[in-house]
Amino acid sequence: MASKVQLKILPSVRCLFDKAVQLKVQGLAPFKAIELRSKLVDDRGVIFKASAQYKADKTGQVDVSRAPSLGGSYTGVEPMGLFWSMAPVTPDSKVLKKNVLSPTVVEISAMCGETGELLSSEINERGFMTEGMKRIPVQEGRIRGVLFIPPGKGPFPGIVDLYTLGGGLSEPRASLLAGKGFVVLALAYYGYQDLPKNPKNLDLEYFEDAVTYLRKQPEVKGPTIGVISISHSGALALSMASYLSGISATVCINSCNANTVIPLHYKDIVMPPLSPVIKKVRITESGLVDIRDALPDPTLEENRASLIPIERASCQFLFAVSEDDHNWNSAFCAQQAATILKNNGKESFQVVTYPKAGHFLEVPHMPYCPSGFHAAVGRAVVFGGEPKAHSEAQLDLWERVQEFFKRHLANKSTC
Repeated sequence: MASKVQLKILPSVRCLFDKAVQLKVQGLAPFKAIELRSKLVDDRGVIFKASAQYKADKTGQVDVSRAPSLGGSYTGVEPMGLFWSMAPVTPDSKVLKKNVLSPTVVEISAMCGETGELLSSEINERGFMTEGMKRIPVQEGRIRGVLFIPPGKGPFPGIVDLYTLGGGLSEPRASLLAGKGFVVLALAYYGYQDLPKNPKNLDLEYFEDAVTYLRKQPEVKGPTIGVISISHSGALALSMASYLSGISATVCINSCNANTVIPLHYKDIVMPPLSPVIKKVRITESGLVDIRDALPDPTLEENRASLIPIERASCQFLFAVSEDDHNWNSAFCAQQAATILKNNGKESFQVVTYPKAGHFLEVPHMPYCPSGFHAAVGRAVVFGGEPKAHSEAQLDLWERVQEFFKRHLANKSTC
């Protein structure tokens, strides 16, 4: 029977990472039980896997977009369940994609439900670069990063993409955003190439140089640009919006409204990091560290030197927060930021919340990351969230981010 069975990935085995595919298995016996499995090996060699049990219909077909999973990594009708529910074989690991010139490869297999025999398999190549896109490594003065330029005539709106603590480069979001009609600079800020691995402080002038560099690119439609950030880099994005000119749209995903971990310098201003309250750190039953409530209230007088003065900003803000974020209480931070803006007569913000999502809201269909090593803590921490809700949040936020930048950056007609 195995020779008759076909596993199909539609509309094509090749697609962009943020696109959904349809999985179908044909040629089965009517009502045959099968197990579908997915497998991904990331750029570190870490293996991620998921599985789900299905039963063929009377015609001997399983269409994952219509048929419910009866057990495994998820249940119910989940067209992309085999992707977002993949879990690492090595605990506390997050999917790593260093270079987006090659696709992420996901192997899908159909196994006999009774014997475990391999019936059929196929490879889904999930890419990041649209045809004609340019990927240009940037070593301009002290600026380090990668510039993504979409195909087409342009000019296009420009965006600086900042990732999380570790300061290194993350290309997937930047490249996929560029495919939507933006020039995107994925900016590293430490621990990358010749940048300091353990800086004693961060200089906002570095980010100012990056803004100037991006605005000067002939493919960029000025005069203003956008910034997108997540986690630790959110405070940097807020600081850029507060102190630097030429920024009109800022996205902060699960961020803090105060400086954390490393002192931030700008001219004669020094913003010290918030000092965590160690007694508020918890250890979960599984032995992971929970730091959700470790940071003190930055609006208290003794902490105000760390609070970012976003009332100075003249841009539009999108705060995206997961209510089950356990890296820190990002919902509390976003509401504080919104209150500060309101109290200063500014309505230039929106806050979108995701009740059961965790910390790392990534691009669509990225496997959920419940825990991982935290550089500032020095061990694995819990990030919170539930896999399905987290996946749905990623889908929703991706559309909101694109719409936000299209609305608030120039040259709308080209993106």
